[in-house]
Amino acid sequence: MLERVLPYAKSLAKDIVQPGDIVVDATCGNGHDTAFLAELTGPRGRVLSFDIQSQALENAKKRCHLLENIEFIPDSHANAEKYLEKGSIIKAAMFNLGYLPKGDKTVTTEYQSTISAIKKLFTRLDAGGRIIIVVYHGHPEGKIEKEALTEFLTRWPQKEAQILEYRFINQQNDAPYILCIEKSRK
Repeated sequence: MLERVLPYAKSLAKDIVQPGDIVVDATCGNGHDTAFLAELTGPRGRVLSFDIQSQALENAKKRCHLLENIEFIPDSHANAEKYLEKGSIIKAAMFNLGYLPKGDKTVTTEYQSTISAIKKLFTRLDAGGRIIIVVYHGHPEGKIEKEALTEFLTRWPQKEAQILEYRFINQQNDAPYILCIEKSRK
């Protein structure tokens, strides 16, 4: 069976993240990816988990209360580089675009900060590392973000990265899909 979108996004991270790695959850939300990444990296690893909404961070902290290798950061993912130590390399970053499930649907990710974050995180990404993006485009801002991301990523130099799009084309209601940027090994 083909993997559904969210499990496949996790498998893209699981394939490459090792204990001790540094990873980023660019959109903390309710903490599902944060907890998943913290388990992959283990106690010697580090997870930087970003969200601009205090409710999201509180929800994630409750979910992850037993995990000690997480730094919850009340800031935009566009500022992630400020929280990485000089010279540190990340193995993966995960984004779930859109709005906080069961939260304020007027607060959404926006293409400007998402693209800025992708550019900055890519410079810190290890060779073979991945930026995994689940695109939710069933709302007005999501459609704008989807179009901007598609335009931006289709122009990415092939020598620098391979970019995957994983989607089911026969689903209704603007089903989410994955974009994955894998940094080339030089």
